[in-house]
This record gives sequence, C-alpha cells and structure tokens, in this order.
Amino acid sequence: MKENTASPLPADLAARPLSLWEIVKENKVWFLCMLVFLLVGAYFLMRIQTGDFILYFSENRTPFGEFFFTWFTKVGEEPTYLALVFIFLFIRFRYAALVGATGIVTMIVSFGSKAFFGHDRPILFFEKLGNLDTVNLIDGVHTVTGQTSFPSGHTMSGFALFGILAFLLKEKNFLNFVCFIIALLIGISRIYLVQHFLKDIYVGATMGVVIALLLYWFQSKFPKNEKNLIDRRIRFKKRA
Repeated sequence: MKENTASPLPADLAARPLSLWEIVKENKVWFLCMLVFLLVGAYFLMRIQTGDFILYFSENRTPFGEFFFTWFTKVGEEPTYLALVFIFLFIRFRYAALVGATGIVTMIVSFGSKAFFGHDRPILFFEKLGNLDTVNLIDGVHTVTGQTSFPSGHTMSGFALFGILAFLLKEKNFLNFVCFIIALLIGISRIYLVQHFLKDIYVGATMGVVIALLLYWFQSKFPKNEKNLIDRRIRFKKRA
C-alpha cells in the first residue's frame, strides 16, 4: 500500500546515505535563516554589553509578552518531545526514535557544557554588579540562579528538536521557516524571562542545529527499508 505523498509529514528518506551538504541544500530556508541569525547575533554581541537585552526587555514588558513567553518557553521542554514521539509512532518508528535520540543527546550536551563553562546566570550576574533592583522580574516565573547559564539548554533543545522536524517535513520552504521561528522564539523567551544572556542563546542555538544536522545525517546512513522494524509504524486493523 503506497503512502500518501500529499501529506506534509514527514518526508520519505533517501534510498542512499545523504551528505551533510545535501541536507543543507534540501533545507536551505532553515539554514539561510540560521545564517541571518548568526550574523545579526554576532553584530549585537560585538556592539552591546552583557545583560543589555535583559534590561531592554525588563524596561519594555507587556502583559501579552509576559504571558506569551512564560508559556512558549515550555515548547522546548520534555512534553513536546513526548508528544512528537507519540505522534511519530503512528507514522514511522524511525522518526520517533530520532526525536527521542535528539532529546537525550541534547540533554547530555547541555548538562555537560554548562558544568564545563560554569557561567553565572543573569540573577547572579546582576547581584554581583549590585544592580539586581534594576531588573523587573516576572511574577510566577522561577528565575534560576547559580552558574549554569552558558549555553542555554532550552534554546539548544528548541533548535535541535525543530531542526529535526524541519528536516523531516516534505515542505522545505514555509514549514522550514515556521520551525525556525518557533526555535528562535524559544531562545528569545529565555532572555525575556531573565534566564539567559544573548551569548547563551547564540551558542545554544548553534549547538542545537549541529546536533540536529549530525543526528539526521547519521540516521540517513541506514536507508529506509519497510522490512525493518524501525521503518514500520503502529497500525490499527480495520474491521471486516
């Protein structure tokens, strides 16, 4: 029985391993957006001081912004992974495993890099400067302290997860762009909520994309074969 090729989710895998460059070319909208982000981010990192974006958002808060970013930041957390794994079980086990592997690898890289670098969180940073009272915190949001700021785990997770999703989707233009915007908003939410600095989300995003690219490239080394369990899916038997 042939699969519905009109469905935007997800793309059939190539019959041969893909090179990293082929993956980049197939997802040029995603990587073009990423390039723009890296260039703009690099410009601001060179032009502004650490914490300036946090102070900007602190001075320009709105009820909608507080509500939106408080909830949108959760898109990069475990429930989203679990939901996508569940959905993909009915499409192809390979995709469910890929999403699960993305979450595990991202968690390991995030915890490991945070422990290695040990950069101060914004709250601790402003406390040491003696001007924490200049930051308007959001009621009901738990602001993490300590030395786990660099890189941003949520941002790494968002770019890794929605990078994988963008690579799997058949529509390589509009949906690539949508996936990138979702990941970017997760990153912005971390600054808005006084959890991270620009440098944290900049590096977190970069690491997330690298994780997504390498994992997608690795799984392409095992071309689709309907005889393999990994390329099957949960099916419901039709009643006679």
